[in-house]
Amino acid sequence: MDTMNSSISEFVLLGLTNTWELEMFFFFIFLLAYAAIVAGNLLIVVTVTFDSHLYSTPMYFLLGNLSFLDMCISTITTPKMVTDFLRETKTISLWGCMAQMFFLHFLGGSEMTLLIVMAVDRYIAICKPLHYTSIMNRRVLMGSVLLSWAVGFVHTMSQMVFTITLPFCGPNRVDNIFCDLPLVLKLACTDTYVLELLVIADSGLLSFICFILLLISYTIILVTVRRRSSGGLSKALSTLSAHITVVTLFFGPIIFIYAWPFSSFSVDKFLSVFYSIITPLLNPIIYTLRNQEMKAAMNRLRTQHVRSRQTNTVIRFLIFLETSHSFLEWLRHLHSY
Repeated sequence: MDTMNSSISEFVLLGLTNTWELEMFFFFIFLLAYAAIVAGNLLIVVTVTFDSHLYSTPMYFLLGNLSFLDMCISTITTPKMVTDFLRETKTISLWGCMAQMFFLHFLGGSEMTLLIVMAVDRYIAICKPLHYTSIMNRRVLMGSVLLSWAVGFVHTMSQMVFTITLPFCGPNRVDNIFCDLPLVLKLACTDTYVLELLVIADSGLLSFICFILLLISYTIILVTVRRRSSGGLSKALSTLSAHITVVTLFFGPIIFIYAWPFSSFSVDKFLSVFYSIITPLLNPIIYTLRNQEMKAAMNRLRTQHVRSRQTNTVIRFLIFLETSHSFLEWLRHLHSY
């Protein structure tokens, strides 16, 4: 810890409540929520990966990457939060806290960029359908995904490279369910005004600008479709409604946490739960329940799995019969002697 010039080795997370009954209630609720997050997002990733039609479709390829990011973001915070409900003192090491903030902003910045790519994909698919396959080819898709990871890395490094050099000498109590950059900065034993402005500009203002640009892009798509045909407007609304919902769920809490000067920590806690649990939980529901192609692909994979199990059962039975027949022949041969 000497490299950080800090006299403390851990932070204490105050969590959501100090009441034992509520902690047990939250433990089971968030445990079930995390299981649903992993199962739902993993199901989307597996479906997109193993279904050739979805994997070759740009929208679903990007959706698979979005689900992977949601699953990772929830994994960074939720397991630690769930286990903390069983502990009287909720602590996290100094470097563990730094790692948590690093990966949160890394994956969050990547997801923010990926949502912009998904908006561009929808614009090309709806407004320029004849050129869609030539523009959104495999090379562009892979480059877009790599770009999202690169942007996320630059985003987190631009803040964490200054944060890890700050001295922390007490107090060490973080009034939240996980380490969050604005709250941790307030605990530093030095003036962090410039760094706080950087966080507001980098995380808050940038998220707000991206959110507005995404809404403008969706509005342009709807206006363009409306001018072409009234029938296409309802189809475009059905397609874009899921994207608009996901964008709002993702950017809303981030904007309020990093750009809005809340004085009530309870609001920050609620938004932190929403960002790390509710949004990753709702995304699979939004994309699967309202998407016929995704549900059809899941049914195809399930049918293939059942047929594969039936085939394996038949093969094992035939092997058993062959083995039994060989064993009986051996016994007859042995008896003849």
